[in-house]
This record gives sequence, C-alpha cells and structure tokens, in this order.
Amino acid sequence: MGANPQVDDSFNSAKLWRQEAKTLRGILLDCDLTEELKWGKPCYAHDGKNIVIVQRMKGFLALLFFKGGLLKDPNGILEKQGPNSSAGFRIRFTKVQDVLDQTESVKSYIREAIEVQKSGLKIGKKAGIEIPAELVDRFDDDPEFKAAFDELTPGRQRGYALYFLQPKLSMTRSARIENYRRKILAGKGFRDQ
Repeated sequence: MGANPQVDDSFNSAKLWRQEAKTLRGILLDCDLTEELKWGKPCYAHDGKNIVIVQRMKGFLALLFFKGGLLKDPNGILEKQGPNSSAGFRIRFTKVQDVLDQTESVKSYIREAIEVQKSGLKIGKKAGIEIPAELVDRFDDDPEFKAAFDELTPGRQRGYALYFLQPKLSMTRSARIENYRRKILAGKGFRDQ
C-alpha cells in the first residue's frame, strides 16, 4: 500500500526502538495493509479492519495482532499481552536482527490474520465474571450500586472484578470496592479518568 506521511513522525521521532520499528514498518508495508496512527501508535489494517499495531514498550518492541488468539502460531512466537488476555497476542523484538530473522514468520502470520478477519471469526467470550463476595454483599446493601455495575460493559465489569479480587484480605477488597463506588456510579471503567 505505501507509507502514510502522517505516521512518519511516529517512526522518526521515537526515542525507543526507532531502528527496530522502522525495519518492522518495511515488512508491514509489504503486506497489503493500510497504515494509520491509532491510539498514538502505528496501526495496520486490511479493508478497514485492524490487523496489527506496533507497540513500543520499555524493554521491547512488539507487534500486536488484534485477533492473535485465533492464529495457529506454528513457530511458537506469539505471547499473550497479559495474563487475562484472550485476543491480543504479540511478537517481541529487542534488536533489528530479531525483526529481520522473523520477516517470513511476520508475513505469514499477517496473511493468516487477514484471512481470520475476512472469515468473520471472533474471539470467544470468556465464561462468566467471578465476582468477589465482598462486592456481592455490597450489592445487597446498595441496589443503586448494583444497577450501575450491571450497566457497565462486560469488559469494564471484568476489569473491576479482577482488580477487586487481587488482595488476599477481605478488608482490602472491601476498601477497594468502596474507593471505586463513585466511578462505577458514574459509568466509568477501572482505567477511565
């Protein structure tokens, strides 16, 4: 497709992983993808559907496949973005040679990702959300709070539930729930401002 001049600055001004990202960009532009800047990052789409995004992390450069959980990964190079992720899987790079060594794999995975997107396959929804007992108890005492939580998107509910479940002490879980009550009543997600 060709480089998008609006994305050039993202590659030219980057302090982290500049050469690795430029090398990766060359590969991506050779894969029949359109290049855009989304969420402040170079993003690559096919027929208007997001396929991959370039992520500059502190310790590595990553190529995140939006539907990576549906890819076969015959080379065993994809990793989950996080412990609770089922969709986004990524390939890590720490030097230009890593990118060059993975060129054919990256192209192959992108071709498969495009086919997955064209087929309409979707990442399966996770089984029900585990709700901490302290939150259930709070809902019993505060129907307005329960109604607000129920109105949140499943992803936002899950984000709160995971955060509330982290502490070992019930007292800490209850404190977290109380601290986020206003935000939930406002319809905001755990990471929303």
